[in-house]
Amino acid sequence: MTTNSAATDAALDEARRVTLLEAQLAALFDVSRVLSRSLQLRETLREVLRTLHEHGRLCLGMVSLLDEDSGELLVSALHDDDAAPFEKVRYRPGEGINGRILETNAPYVLPRIGDEPIFLDRLNLFDRELPLIGVPIRIEGDNPIGVFAVQPSVADDGLLEQRARFAEMVANLIGQAVLLSRSVEAERRALKEERDSLRRHLKGNHGFDNIIGHTERMRLVFDQARQVAKWSTTVLLRGESGTGKELIANAIHYNSPRARAPFVKLNCAALPDNLLESELFGHEKGAFTGATAQRKGRFEQADGGTLFLDEIGEITPAFQAKLLRVLQEGEFERVGGTRTLKVDVRVIAATNRNLEQEVKAGDFREDLYYRLNVMPIVMPALRERIEDVPDLARFLVEKLAKTQGRELTITDSALRVLMRYDWPGNVRELENCMERAAVMSESGTIDRDVINLTGLDVGALPDPAPLSTPAAVDLEDPDLDERERVIAALEQAGWVQAKAARLLKMTPRQIAYRIQTLNIRVKQF
Repeated sequence: MTTNSAATDAALDEARRVTLLEAQLAALFDVSRVLSRSLQLRETLREVLRTLHEHGRLCLGMVSLLDEDSGELLVSALHDDDAAPFEKVRYRPGEGINGRILETNAPYVLPRIGDEPIFLDRLNLFDRELPLIGVPIRIEGDNPIGVFAVQPSVADDGLLEQRARFAEMVANLIGQAVLLSRSVEAERRALKEERDSLRRHLKGNHGFDNIIGHTERMRLVFDQARQVAKWSTTVLLRGESGTGKELIANAIHYNSPRARAPFVKLNCAALPDNLLESELFGHEKGAFTGATAQRKGRFEQADGGTLFLDEIGEITPAFQAKLLRVLQEGEFERVGGTRTLKVDVRVIAATNRNLEQEVKAGDFREDLYYRLNVMPIVMPALRERIEDVPDLARFLVEKLAKTQGRELTITDSALRVLMRYDWPGNVRELENCMERAAVMSESGTIDRDVINLTGLDVGALPDPAPLSTPAAVDLEDPDLDERERVIAALEQAGWVQAKAARLLKMTPRQIAYRIQTLNIRVKQF
């Protein structure tokens, strides 16, 4: 061979290398753009292989990823998903070329596939007359998590080494994409588990079983609420302040088909009309002074879910007309806006007012009243279900014990005192009373004397009504301490010491001594 022909061949080889390098750089740029576009791993890998097939002079690409459960390689993407059914194709470590690459964690370059006896053409995909390049896909250092196999479009032309280096670069990019996809998927699973846990927690906390009430009046409330929760019917909760209307609203939402959607609350009495309109309907940027950005209102926030409007009887007649439209049509405009918005919201309203009298007096629109009063549920006052007081008091004491980080108990004598009070402030007043009692109890035991320290005048309380009289305490109960036994006997005896002594099989002197030593405050008549 002459010197000139050798120089010509060298120049041609260099030109081929330069041309290949330029094509690989362009393909590498295209691959990086594909990998940055989406977190849908399978579709992204398929697009990468298609890009290499069309522009990178590497055809018939295949990506296999490690299944962590089985330890086997699963074919995850081909340059053309329609080329062959691949979903069930897998390789054990050391099996075939793919398994060998995974096991050795090293590249594998074949000048001609047909010369390799361990080649397993399970997909009938590759040309046996052409080379094959297989490289490990690694993440987090040197750990192989898959194999990238690709076939050049031409026979061995002396540039297999350059093509193999390029394949390793692509495999590194694929590894980063796999790592990112798995991280995002792990975060998504963690968020989903946290969301599901919070939903279970909310549903558990707001279930009907967690609302205390065993009287006939409360059982009726529960039955009505359970039934209406199944539908999107508007509910009007009625009753005095502190009777638990918000608890029932929560229970209705979290036990309804809308439980996965938002539950939004608004106290209508807390805002004047102009602010109430903005809160409920939202506003556009520049609608008024201080409206520096567009803001969604409570109706938009609750779309698909439930909106709880507390103190609905406090809104003015002027605003009632605006509220009526959205309740009738599900349509409204933001303050300062012209576009009509439509929402799907279930409304639960609550009031302690006599709306019928308000309608007669002209203070509440009759059409709005009928729009709200589709399913009325009346919450009984605590004095109307006095038998629930012991359970409520025990629940509140347990709650306070967790808050204060100590053990708290309430005695039967204290419970009997609480049942003699009519509780004009309802459950909210009882809760305040229990908190004061917990603060005043140094020992952690809330008895009738501690109740007296809360501001309830034990001596002035009326005798219990016949229907609310608690069952007589068993004076022979071995679990009853001495102080409770004496108090129970005094109560059963109408605070006549001689009669109480007979119940306890004592002399008047003995019971007087115990009253003094046990520091029992005797009720005066």
